[in-house]
Amino acid sequence: MNSELIDQVGTHLGANGLPYLIPIHPNLVHLTLGLFIIGVTCDVIGVMLPLGEPILKYMSVPATRANFFDVGWYNMAASAVITCFTVAAGFYEIMLAQPSPVIESAWGIPAMDTMIWHGVGGVFLFGLIIGMTVWRGLQRYIWRKEEDRQVQYGYLLSGFVIMFIMYLHGTLGAQMAAEFGVHNTADYLLRVGENPSIVLK
Repeated sequence: MNSELIDQVGTHLGANGLPYLIPIHPNLVHLTLGLFIIGVTCDVIGVMLPLGEPILKYMSVPATRANFFDVGWYNMAASAVITCFTVAAGFYEIMLAQPSPVIESAWGIPAMDTMIWHGVGGVFLFGLIIGMTVWRGLQRYIWRKEEDRQVQYGYLLSGFVIMFIMYLHGTLGAQMAAEFGVHNTADYLLRVGENPSIVLK
């Protein structure tokens, strides 16, 4: 980016008054989701692995329960760490957003109420992820350290419940992006006639 363009842009490069072109929060959200879902899924596979061992042996796949439980633990821990940045970026970007007060989401919720629910939900989910990580760590290093099955069934069930909450929470986030332009998306910018590659404010 040359100096003339920098002078023209000033301090705002992106939509919603962001000082950068591409919103950070939506990208970190997908990292949080991916790490959490992979973590729980690998633990489920680890629990069910004895049922599939004949198939794995037939396919010459040298996987063990411990391998899947390792992946489950490290992904859950990474999810907790990255979610700190996901929530921080989300609050920073949402504070700069100025959506239209007259538009309602597909759920019939105004923009400001949607942002509040999404923000509160993000903090709530962050707490759940931290709780799941602590729970997972206690199982791995203390409670079930000597057990072949490293995770409790209640932990796995809680993981699926949290995934459903993530789905609802993510739907609010998608509505904010697509309908209100918060955490701007290319399709929204195209609909309002702006170039998604660079939005000059």
